[in-house]
Amino acid sequence: MRNFNEIPSRRLRWGASFLLALASTPAFAGPPFQTDDPEPVAFHHYEAYGFSIVDHGSGSTFSQLPAFEFNYGAAPNLQLHIIVPGAYVTPQAAYSIGDIELGAKYRFVQEGKLRPQIGTFAMVELPSGNSQRGLGNGQLWARLPIWMQKSFGKWTTYGGVGYQINHAPGMKDSLFAGWLVQRKLSKKWTLGTEVYHSESVAAGSRQTTFVDSGGYYNFKENLSLLFMVGHTMTGERHTVGYLGLYYTWGKD
Repeated sequence: MRNFNEIPSRRLRWGASFLLALASTPAFAGPPFQTDDPEPVAFHHYEAYGFSIVDHGSGSTFSQLPAFEFNYGAAPNLQLHIIVPGAYVTPQAAYSIGDIELGAKYRFVQEGKLRPQIGTFAMVELPSGNSQRGLGNGQLWARLPIWMQKSFGKWTTYGGVGYQINHAPGMKDSLFAGWLVQRKLSKKWTLGTEVYHSESVAAGSRQTTFVDSGGYYNFKENLSLLFMVGHTMTGERHTVGYLGLYYTWGKD
């Protein structure tokens, strides 16, 4: 295993970029998974998350803890979004604010009897984290996806493809894609499994394919515990996890 000081700065930015990508799944059908959905927060409703994410691989561990997410249904079919994370990287134990994420999700096709709902969720990551310490990307970067979703009774499936634009030194533009199937087991429990793939995002890195499993437990109608654990099946070796609390409120 290489000494951490020998890992190039692009590897640290890869960790920061990957964790932000993992965190950027704001609608309830998205977290705790990497694959997102096209369903925005309802008009005049709000969502808040407190969560932590960890990515361990290649001799280092990058975490967001704690991280806070807020979503607002600004208009019918339109959601505004922000994540403010704390970033922590080992083994040198650097900790500070990470890259702040801003986004807007818009659903442009409603779900019908046979038709899936379709939407986009554009996001930009502000370079607020210190890239020299491995706590951020170092430059503004963006993700531009298309997501679709269809429900069949207690089963829901969603996924799509997107493009990541990252011109920071040592980083690369890349395609990503994911698909998930989940089932509502009861009023309390929903579980799901996803496959998520990303092209190489940094010079010298490889494309990766993840398989993740998780779900959420509803304490009550508007308060839930979210959890996920996953591992790469091909490419870069990474183990990832998500644990968070979700709360929603607003006008019916």
